[in-house]
Amino acid sequence: MTSLQAAIRHRQWLDELCAAALRALTGDGALHYRGHRLYRGRQKLPFYAAHLHPTGEAADLATLRGAADGLALRLTHSDEALHRALQPADTVERAVFDLLEQFRCESLVDPQQPGMRRNLRQRFEDWLRQFHHSGLTETAGGLLVFTLSQVTRARLTGDPVLEETEDLMEATRAGISPEIGHPLAALHRLRQDQTACAEPARALAAWLARQLADAAALQGAEGEADKPFDNRIALGIRLEADAGDPEEGDEGALAPGRTGTRTGEGATARYLVFTNAYDREVAASTLVRPAQLRELREQLNRHLQAQSVNVPRVARELVAALALPSREDWAQAQEEGMVDGRRLAQLIASPTERRLFRQPVRDPVADACVTFLVDCSGSMRTHREAVAAMVDVYSRALEMAGASCEILGFTTGGWNGGRAARDWHRAGRPEQPGRLNELLHIVFKEAALPWRRTRQHLAALLKEDNFREGIDGEALQWAARRLQARPEGRKLLLVVSDGCPMDAATHLANSPRFLDQHLQQVAGDIEADGAIELLAVGVGLDLSPYYRRSLVIDLAEGLRHRVFAEVTDRMGRRR
Repeated sequence: MTSLQAAIRHRQWLDELCAAALRALTGDGALHYRGHRLYRGRQKLPFYAAHLHPTGEAADLATLRGAADGLALRLTHSDEALHRALQPADTVERAVFDLLEQFRCESLVDPQQPGMRRNLRQRFEDWLRQFHHSGLTETAGGLLVFTLSQVTRARLTGDPVLEETEDLMEATRAGISPEIGHPLAALHRLRQDQTACAEPARALAAWLARQLADAAALQGAEGEADKPFDNRIALGIRLEADAGDPEEGDEGALAPGRTGTRTGEGATARYLVFTNAYDREVAASTLVRPAQLRELREQLNRHLQAQSVNVPRVARELVAALALPSREDWAQAQEEGMVDGRRLAQLIASPTERRLFRQPVRDPVADACVTFLVDCSGSMRTHREAVAAMVDVYSRALEMAGASCEILGFTTGGWNGGRAARDWHRAGRPEQPGRLNELLHIVFKEAALPWRRTRQHLAALLKEDNFREGIDGEALQWAARRLQARPEGRKLLLVVSDGCPMDAATHLANSPRFLDQHLQQVAGDIEADGAIELLAVGVGLDLSPYYRRSLVIDLAEGLRHRVFAEVTDRMGRRR
């Protein structure tokens, strides 16, 4: 596994631990991380303060746990609706007001939880060091923000300021103390009351915004071009007005005459399809000549033989993960258990007889159907042999375990939109046309058919020219509809992909995140419904921004048993 993939896996594991801590501290079972952002169910929670979102090398367990503790206190002690009603209108003032609200919540930590207080202090001090070492304290405005952040948090929580920076901010602290003394004292005195505490917090926010504006004007007058000043950078806080977050929705996606709904912090446009006249659902065998299909199957067999995968072992692990005990029969003539009325006559005839009982015989039964939805976009072309081998092994192993398996794929019928895009050009290229390509959904193996009858068809995954572009949202809907019609009691849908949806024609003619937003919406609907368990298997990349449950695997070194063990383990984790 590459260092990047290992880092992604490690960060996912840390996010799971922190989410568990958050759920325990808040009592809210819907909290989870997705793409390193905190969600409540399908709702993305606000960004809150910058020190609650460590990134890069700082994201170790201690750092993330401190951030999780801060988020838990914010969710427990702050009324978000009230906070939004009380916050200032100015973006800089609003960011400062939000930071002060976070400090207020952190000051309310239970004295009987010294570990939480220690975690919070460590996280804040790490953020201060990052702020200082990045060079932001070299400007007057940056140093002012740095000083005010430390002074206000120290006054509210009782924690000392960062010792290594005391000399740096001493002059600034002495200069601002007479001006902020009264609101700072009120902030400490009223910290138990969110409404009352808002007035001094607004006063401090307004004062700092004026100081930053004066510092920016003074710097501009002195022509300090080598030290550009930016309020957003000096604050170290991403404001709501920023457009640099790829996770946020695109307001421009709602063009005149279109409808949409607000979800979380972004806007999601209504998903449209320009034309579905060219969409196809085909059997894999129709895409490859019979002679070529046999050659591809031989190639796949050689690859599987080189991997030396123990299929029976995978099947046993699947039984342990998917099967549930089911009462199939009764064991008669037992010395304990439930009384068998048919043997009571034996007790009269032979009073010493003790084998008068029966016990249920329970055998594990895997009443489950597993669907693999394989991304057949161009970027997956390099992984096609490993992915084909993986789904082939799972198809056999699931059959041995007594479960059903369906293998599907999705791509497009052409590059750059194909016939659908040409129709759009002939129609005068109307704005915001929606999806502009022809879908090609491929059935490699139906759930009702055994592996031996479809083993040739699975080799069609090796045909290189079938890998074009990917429209994931509609493919996910298609696979879910097929799976929903199955009679099995448990239904699992595994998406095997290496990244986000991408179709050049659709991307150029619509808002930048049009396909991404639709995939997130479809995945969220399936997860919220609960009838299907959705799991994403990322081939070298993290898919957590789109799916709540995801796993990163590395296929570059071949199909080691560890890959199957990790995927099977995720299958067995019931919600």
